[in-house]
This record gives sequence, C-alpha cells and structure tokens, in this order.
Amino acid sequence: MDERDALNACVSDLRAEGDDLWSLLQTLEGADWQRETAFKAWTVYDVVEHLRASDFAGVTTLRGAEHFRSLVRSAEQPQAAPEPRATGSELLRIWRLQFQELCQGLANANPEQRLAWVGPGMRPRMFASARQMETWAHGWAIYDLLGARRVHTDRIRNIATLGVKTFAWAFRNRGLDVPTEPPFVRLVSPSGDVWQWNDPEAPHRVEGDAVAFCQTVTQVRNIADTTLDIRGDIAERWMAIAQCFAGPPEDPPTPGSRGPRNRRSGS
Repeated sequence: MDERDALNACVSDLRAEGDDLWSLLQTLEGADWQRETAFKAWTVYDVVEHLRASDFAGVTTLRGAEHFRSLVRSAEQPQAAPEPRATGSELLRIWRLQFQELCQGLANANPEQRLAWVGPGMRPRMFASARQMETWAHGWAIYDLLGARRVHTDRIRNIATLGVKTFAWAFRNRGLDVPTEPPFVRLVSPSGDVWQWNDPEAPHRVEGDAVAFCQTVTQVRNIADTTLDIRGDIAERWMAIAQCFAGPPEDPPTPGSRGPRNRRSGS
C-alpha cells in the first residue's frame, strides 16, 4: 500500500469514528449536554467543544503552518469578552461541519507534507490517526455517561499502533529513562484477528483484548479495570503510565472510576 492509499484508509477510519459519535450525540436531549461525565468532571458539552476546537485547529493547520501559529498566538491572548455560548444542538452542527471539513482536507493533502501541531509536526496519515484516537477516547466519556453500548471494529488498529509507537514517549514525557527492550504486544482485534508488535521472544509482554489496550493507552480505563495480561517489570511500568496523546504527563484514572453507568434499556 503506497502512502496515498494508506492516507485514504486512515481518513476513512477517522470519518467512521466521527460518524459513530455523531449518531450517538444526535440522540441527546437538551439537558443531556450539561450532564457531568467521569472525565475530569467535564460536561458532554465540554467534551464536544474540545473536539470542535481541536478539529478547527486541524483545519487551520491544513491551510499552512503560519495560520496554525497565528491561531495558537490568538488563543494565548486574553479575550475582551466571552463569545456567546452555542446551544448543544448548535455546537453539534458546528462540530459536524468542521469535522467533515477536516476529513476532506486530510484526504486532499499531500501525503508527504508535515502538518504543524502543538508537539512535533505530523504527516497527514499520522494526523488522521491521532484525530481518530482523540475522537474515540473522548467519546468514551459520553458512552459511559449514557450507558450506551459501543460497537467495536478493527479500525481501532490505528489507535493500538499509536499506543505501541508511543512506548518511549510515555517514559520520556515523565523524565524517566526509556527501557531498551520494548515489550512484545499481542492483541486480539474485535473481528478476532491477532495483531502483534515487537519481538515475540521478549520476556516483557502485553497480551489480550485490543479494545482494553486502546482504553489503557488513551487513559479512559485504569489497567486494573481490564483483563490484559501484563508480564515483566517493563510492561508493568509502561502500562501504569501509558499515554499515546501529546501534552504534559497525565495520570490514568483511578481504578473503578471510569466505566459505563446503567445502560439504556434495549442497548
């Protein structure tokens, strides 16, 4: 698969991720938007606004690095007065349009260009995977709040790959020495396929359900709340601090603090 085909595949996965979340959000009633989730006490509105702002930044960086830097500078300046707050349904419409614009922009991008971002720049393929990861991860706060059942597909392989690739980052981001031998990772996908990374003879190992692994590296679940089989000191230390997203070090949720509330009837 060449880089153009790989980019198209990642954008297709990103679109599908956004479509699923949008379908769930369409079921919300007015008061639901102010319900508090288990993620840092953010409301549903806060979660979607965060996705909207990030996707808008993505659309901006596709226009050029200077446009992105200008956006960052403007965000750092104090505002004279807050802008009027959109309603939940209005926010959903705005986010949907920006998300679609982002996907189309990524699909049309030069696969070899580097897009400016808060951390290191990324090629469009990696950028699409990163946006899918954040959409999937933040979506959990809403699925859990509503007790809605989530259908999993093998497109989460992009997220699992990010989780494996950020092994060194998880340690370096905390000022820790990076272990020289990354653990072997063997995951069973939603379809039943087996995904593997690193040396299968390594004594340090992470094995089990791919969804649980993705939940752990995106910090929507504590490793103690999963059935992952963790063997070896390096694997244990990694899973305790795994973080596949940019930014300062974040601690995973405490055991038992994240999970579905009472499911909707029939879900």
